[in-house]
Amino acid sequence: MPARHPITNKRNQQPDRRPRELPRGVHRRGITVGIYLLLTGLSLAVFSQAIHYDFVNFDDDMYVYDAPAIQAGLTLKGIAAAFTSPHARNWHPLTTLSHMLDCGLYGLNAGGHHATNVVLHTVAVLLLFRVLRQMTGAFWKSAIVAALFAVHPLHVESVAWVSERKDVLSAVFFFLMLDAYVRYARAASITRYLVVTALFAAGLMSKPMLVTAPIVLLVLDYWPLRRFEQTSSATGKAKILQSENQRPIIHRLFLEKIPLLILSAAAGIVTFALQKRAIGAIPPLPFLWRSENAVVSYVIYAWKTLWPTRLAVFYPHPNDTLATWQVALAIAFLLAITCAAIVWRDKRPYLFTGWFWYLFMLVPVIGLVQVGEQGHADRYTYLPSIGLFLIAVWAVGDVAAVGQAGLWRGAAIAGTVVVVAALACTAFTQTSYWRNSETLWTHALAETTDNDVAHNNLGYLCVGRGDLDKAMSHYEAASKIRSGKLDPHYNLGTAFVEMNLGDVLARKGQPDEAMVHFEQAIKLQPDYAEAYYNRGNVLFAKGRIDEAIADFEKTLQIQPNDADAHTGLGNALLRKAALKEAIAHYNEAMALAPEDPHSRNNLAWVLATATDASIRDGAKAVELAQQAVSLSGGRELLFFRTLGAAYAETGRFSDAIAVIQQAVAIARMQGKTGLANLLEEDVLLYRGRLPLRRTSAGD
Repeated sequence: MPARHPITNKRNQQPDRRPRELPRGVHRRGITVGIYLLLTGLSLAVFSQAIHYDFVNFDDDMYVYDAPAIQAGLTLKGIAAAFTSPHARNWHPLTTLSHMLDCGLYGLNAGGHHATNVVLHTVAVLLLFRVLRQMTGAFWKSAIVAALFAVHPLHVESVAWVSERKDVLSAVFFFLMLDAYVRYARAASITRYLVVTALFAAGLMSKPMLVTAPIVLLVLDYWPLRRFEQTSSATGKAKILQSENQRPIIHRLFLEKIPLLILSAAAGIVTFALQKRAIGAIPPLPFLWRSENAVVSYVIYAWKTLWPTRLAVFYPHPNDTLATWQVALAIAFLLAITCAAIVWRDKRPYLFTGWFWYLFMLVPVIGLVQVGEQGHADRYTYLPSIGLFLIAVWAVGDVAAVGQAGLWRGAAIAGTVVVVAALACTAFTQTSYWRNSETLWTHALAETTDNDVAHNNLGYLCVGRGDLDKAMSHYEAASKIRSGKLDPHYNLGTAFVEMNLGDVLARKGQPDEAMVHFEQAIKLQPDYAEAYYNRGNVLFAKGRIDEAIADFEKTLQIQPNDADAHTGLGNALLRKAALKEAIAHYNEAMALAPEDPHSRNNLAWVLATATDASIRDGAKAVELAQQAVSLSGGRELLFFRTLGAAYAETGRFSDAIAVIQQAVAIARMQGKTGLANLLEEDVLLYRGRLPLRRTSAGD
């Protein structure tokens, strides 16, 4: 009797939704290599222009060019500090080490730092393609998602901004973790789990935003990894029995995430504590404002993913200006998509995974925990947007599959090419705005309204190039906008604008008006070190030495490692003839700022001209004065006066005369008659072979 085949109940038979491996030979190795080369070419075509760009005056100072510990490169001390101390108010030691390594390789050549970001982004793109192909078995869909990730304009901020190294570096570790997790899911072992854990820890040490990654892994367990049992087609008792059998699997999947969740909790606690303990920490906005902005931001990010226009480096927070209908529509939209993802999780599992990937990965940065003044930021979509790309690509694939195969497939291919090309062109243009700070902030003003941060940063640029009137205009515009922001959350930023206004007025020779703004800044932010320092400088210039000393000491009480404040205090003490105390502060300033010439010049002046013979040290004065002239590039004429005085103290009067005569010629050429006359008096002294004796500072 022939063997009978078992009869199955087709109504209860479950479709096999596990990702199928690609048949051998379907996609030759050459095609795979071609896709990798194409993705690399797309990334470089959009972002390689950044290697010709500068740093920008938006956090790049804290992260790189104004951070002595970073500029020192990779050292044992620096490596230890990266793991034990915060950097730019965050704990991300691997990101910190990457900046140190860049400084060791490129110094402060911004192009090298940009190149590292571009390379890391390109690596992340290739890893995403590899991981998606492994998880889903869908070669072309995975390639399209990776291409969208490579060139989407929302990702420009993460790649073209040196300070966002943490985005691209954490993405590399995140995708490596996913790659390891796929291997673990297919053949579980302790070793493979430890690799997943180590890579996740590395990702957290690059950017703590990855704290929700364990939840994303659970979503991937559902699809495409299919580690949950299917229960949707079961009915009645069969469904109850199947659900009971499924519980141990679900429990195991949750339990295996606990070590990862512990790492997430630790990273979250450290990040939250550091930001709260940081000097000048910003108090949060009212919870209702944050909640309303959070739900609306979810919709804004989704819309900008679909239609990426009017992008800017900074979007002001809406505060309490969001209309009730806007918040209600946003909530309705989020609930509708969430319900659809749950209801269609069996027929359209990519909708479930893509949507919850998007929701969960945005949670840490959606604004419920307010960090900074922005309402939302393009950089926050770098990894979350992948969920939306999954939904779009797989949905188009489903639509193409139900129509006439050739026609729909051709339309899908043509549409994909057009979309990727359009996004690449838009991203290329958006990247060009990161050329320098001026183009970046000018573009931000053009694309946003009431952007006081853009005005403030443009004002800072104008001060740097000596255009004080234009700087004043920008600062006044920023001040006018901020006058309507009365919540304590904005006090620090408003104090910063007030301090900048005071600085411009002081530079314009209006010290009394400047004092008003410095005092307002201190009133808004009582621990604002820079405001005390600037007010101290004005008081010093007005001859109110005791008050200046009090402000410099207050600055150092808040920021003990402020080299400029040590120099300012040294100058004030020198004016009171407290030479030994002044010398101590100059030495401290030199140790804190090895590249600053002013503390060296001022100490050299004291050592060369002090009336107390026990203090004078001509040889040391010559050494320091030469360093000051060199560090200043010979642009400070008073430094030449100090060098001349140092030469005279050592008996090198001919050298002293030569140096001073050189300075006199430059002063005359620059129209500085008063300084030229003062220097000529020094020449007369040296011709009589008499050293200079003074008690005031040389500059």
